[in-house]
Amino acid sequence: MQQIVHGLRSGGDMDFEEITEVIPWIELAADMGIDPEADQRAHPRAYKTHLAWPEVPKGGRYLYAIRDPLAVLTSFYHFLEGWFFESGSIDLETFALDYLIAGSSSGRYWEHLVSWWPQRLDESSLFLCYEDLVDDLPASVTRIAAFIGLDADEDRLDIATRQADIDFMSAHPTKWDDNLLRKARNGVCGLPEDAGSTKVRNRANKKSAKITPAIEDTWARNWSEIVEPATGMSSYSELRAAIARGE
Repeated sequence: MQQIVHGLRSGGDMDFEEITEVIPWIELAADMGIDPEADQRAHPRAYKTHLAWPEVPKGGRYLYAIRDPLAVLTSFYHFLEGWFFESGSIDLETFALDYLIAGSSSGRYWEHLVSWWPQRLDESSLFLCYEDLVDDLPASVTRIAAFIGLDADEDRLDIATRQADIDFMSAHPTKWDDNLLRKARNGVCGLPEDAGSTKVRNRANKKSAKITPAIEDTWARNWSEIVEPATGMSSYSELRAAIARGE
């Protein structure tokens, strides 16, 4: 999402070490020596955040990306593997039930989604499902351009789409691997200076992680107890369909 926004607003600028250098991460900008109030390279100004709705700064326009909660689990597991825990040291079920179920520093998936849900029909918010972005990236880029107020021509839409494609991002993984955060925080956190991972896993090299019945049951229970009462949606697929319909 950061790359789509920056590609659109800049016309394809790639002259940055890591995307957070040009789209500051609100919660960790200070840790990385980035002044969130400083002028940005392109307009409109843009920021990344993992904050829930009550904590997020108000007065902006919000792109809220949602993904299937089981896919979020496996993605987060592979992102932290080799960084916050040694590769192969714990399995996915241990990670899910002994760590992630308690919540990360950004809270838990289900409560985070519920906190944002009432904003979905506000004109200042655009909710996008990750699966829909992947299924039709050009259409999603066009929607995002309109939402952030850019009258983007075909060339700008094309370059922003190409630079957000999995093949392009896989060819330049350090542009999106949080290396600026690692440089600033690994030592302070007691982690090896060179520990890290990437958010962009090449399709050909993707490792599989086993979703066990215990994980499925726990994730389904949290959905039914937290998300369904707040949204009226009994599953992620139902929620995704409602978002696609603009409901």
